[in-house]
Amino acid sequence: MLFKVITVFLVFMMVLAMFGKLRFPGQKRLTELKCPDCGRYKIGRGRCPCQRGGR
Repeated sequence: MLFKVITVFLVFMMVLAMFGKLRFPGQKRLTELKCPDCGRYKIGRGRCPCQRGGR
């Protein structure tokens, strides 16, 4: 019984790993929204706070 549980768990983890390697739609757009200097996500149309000279 314990062997079956371990086998099912390992198969489930392999399926999750396969889905994790897939490219999801919109992935490219998310990487484009990051600031090239600091890596933060930019919110809105303005410049990133690191380029504005804030705090």
